[in-house]
Amino acid sequence: MSQPQNMQTVAVIGGTGKEGKGLAFRWAKAGRDVVIGSRDAGRAALAAQEIQSRLGGAATIRGRTNFEAAEEAGIVALTVPYAAHRETLESIRPAMHGKILIDATVPLVPGKVAQAHMPPAGSAAQEAREVLGDGTEVAAAFHSISHEVLLEDGSADCDVLVTGTSRQVREAALSLVAAAGLRGWDAGALANSAVTEGLASVLIHINKAYGSKHAGIRVTGI
Repeated sequence: MSQPQNMQTVAVIGGTGKEGKGLAFRWAKAGRDVVIGSRDAGRAALAAQEIQSRLGGAATIRGRTNFEAAEEAGIVALTVPYAAHRETLESIRPAMHGKILIDATVPLVPGKVAQAHMPPAGSAAQEAREVLGDGTEVAAAFHSISHEVLLEDGSADCDVLVTGTSRQVREAALSLVAAAGLRGWDAGALANSAVTEGLASVLIHINKAYGSKHAGIRVTGI
C-alpha cells in the first residue's frame, strides 16, 4: 500500500454524531489534524468549535462537508449509522482513491440492535470495500467501544480489534487507536470484521442485561 501524502490529516465522516465527535476529540487532543465531515457544513463547523473550546483552543480541527473532508484527508474514518452507510460512501467515493478508510459502522437493525446482523457482503466494512473499489484500502475498528467512553477525558478499560485489507492498513489504523489513548490489536483480514462488528450487538445486550453503558472487551493471554 502506498502511503497517502496527507496521512497526518484525519477526516471523521459523521463527526457530528456522538461516536464521531468522541474520536475527533481524542485525535485532536493527541495533536492530529482533524476535519469533521457532515452533510451540513455548518453543523460540522459547530462540532469543531465545540471540541476546539473543550481543548482550550489548542486543537487543529475544522468542519467541512463530507466530500470536502474526505478530499482534505489521507485517512477517512466513517462513523455514520448503517442506514446512511452506502449513501455516504457513494457520496465521497470520488475523493477516496489511494486513501485509507477506517469503517466504524455497525450494521444494526432498528428494534433488534442486540442481535448481530450480517449484510450480504458479510459486514459493513466489506460492503464499503465493494462500494469504494480496490483503489481504497479499508480497515474496520472501534466497534466495541462506546461513545460515552470516547467522550470522556481519560483512559478506557477496553480494547479495540482492527481488521483490514492489508497489514499496512491495519498498522495505520492501530496508530490511530493508540492516538485515541486506546489499546488495539491486529485482528486479521477484513473478512473478520463480520465478527468484530457483531460484537457490538453482544455488548449492547450485555449493557441492557446488566444495567451498564460501558461494556467492552479485553484481549488476555498475550
